[in-house]
Amino acid sequence: MTGLLEVPNSAPLLSIRQASKSFGAVQALRDVSLTVRAGECLGLAGHNGAGKSTLMNVLCGTLTPDSGELSFGTQKINPHDWSVIEARRHGVRRVFQELSLCDNLTLAENLQIALPRRGRNWRRRAGEAILLKLDEIFPGHTFHPGRVVGELPIGQRQAIEIARAFTPSEAEGDSPVTLMILDEPTSSLDQRAAEQLLEYVRRFVASGGACIFITHKLNEIFAVANRVVVMRDGAIVDDRAASTSSRAALVAAMGQEEAHPVEGDSSHDNVRRENKSAAEIHGDTITPPAVVEVSSWHGGAGLVVHRGEVLGLAGLAGHGQTELLVALKRAADKPQSARGTIRIDGNAALVAGDRQADGIFPRWSIKRNMSISWLKLLGRIGFINPDAEHQHAERWREILELKTPRVEMDILSLSGGNQQKVLFARAFGSKAQIVLMDDPMRGVDIGTKHDVYRFIASEAAAGRSFLWYTTEFSELFQCDRVLVFNSGRIVGELAQHELSEAKVIAMSFNESLGEARG
Repeated sequence: MTGLLEVPNSAPLLSIRQASKSFGAVQALRDVSLTVRAGECLGLAGHNGAGKSTLMNVLCGTLTPDSGELSFGTQKINPHDWSVIEARRHGVRRVFQELSLCDNLTLAENLQIALPRRGRNWRRRAGEAILLKLDEIFPGHTFHPGRVVGELPIGQRQAIEIARAFTPSEAEGDSPVTLMILDEPTSSLDQRAAEQLLEYVRRFVASGGACIFITHKLNEIFAVANRVVVMRDGAIVDDRAASTSSRAALVAAMGQEEAHPVEGDSSHDNVRRENKSAAEIHGDTITPPAVVEVSSWHGGAGLVVHRGEVLGLAGLAGHGQTELLVALKRAADKPQSARGTIRIDGNAALVAGDRQADGIFPRWSIKRNMSISWLKLLGRIGFINPDAEHQHAERWREILELKTPRVEMDILSLSGGNQQKVLFARAFGSKAQIVLMDDPMRGVDIGTKHDVYRFIASEAAAGRSFLWYTTEFSELFQCDRVLVFNSGRIVGELAQHELSEAKVIAMSFNESLGEARG
């Protein structure tokens, strides 16, 4: 069932015809034609590197196509004259997959940078405007307009970016928001905030606005979209009403093998059970040794992770899960810094969720971004073996199907999802016995997700341990146990067979474990 009614007779808003765009030898768009109508939410799906972001860059004026035609309503526009300023003047806005906030500025100042307010009291008016929009989209939030953005967790920064994009402009000649492009807008939001955003999108479209909603969470497409478009290898390969489509149809159009479970299917939680260790298969009740022990976290409960275990971390975003993972990484790197509360037995690798701030090295190549954690394995007496480094990088390029012709290319030549694959390769290709994952599936396509799920299950069966914070509830079924966080503390634990969304939400809001299980 779709979240919106079909709008076949609505007036065309923004159209592009026969658009092509190349970056050197890489053809990012191939004769793409697309029309977005007023009162329509268009869901856009496709694997990482399919051309989705490139097409959106053309529509919002940050890229000029090599060829093609563009029109807004009935007005034909020369693509070379279509700029960010022109797009904004027509009411086209975009929320980027990679956040564009200035971390050293406050909420009000970030709005002022994007949508200037004139006059001496601009700071007050900017603060009031951003809070008003946050109230509309994320009711019950706790933001303050004077808070510095860089002090906030990534989920809250994403909420601010979304609210800023929907905030009306005071500039003369700017139109109200007519078309909103949302590129992976829920990738760092927790379940509650994501549902609030989806509801707001439905209201925005029902009021006559248009939206392009890009996500790898296929259930979200069917929650808000009237129409679904699939891209593959720079071309549109499927375009149909959402009511005539399905998850299976989208996955097939993307060229996904049927062996991958479809997100939301009942088979989704079988990966861990299919990859149990030999001891579990033969009924061995010996408990594996603990590799991580935290006696107390923020004065509350502690935790234990055993060898070969996948421990999930859940709860509302920004409630201490990332802080715990960072503390464990520091304790593994510098055991003397643990101060007696943390014991970690072995090396640890961290897969960052905020790849721009904590993950990639933007001036380095794809290969060097991968191999930074492997170098001790690839050299002798302080010298790196470049052939071994290249072979290792090429192996992981094939395993994770990176969309790049050469691993020597700049990391920023990759889409956001492919950059995240590089971070997986960096961690998985190392010899770390413990892998810490901080909501790592941001912008990653469904095929790669299920490949990673299988890799984690296989590595866990072989004795590797994982701590996995995720804002996607379905991913918790890949874990053996789940700890729920609230206000920086661990407030409950659920075995996989006890797991339900209602229980996690109840525990996240400080209800007792007994009430959550009732």
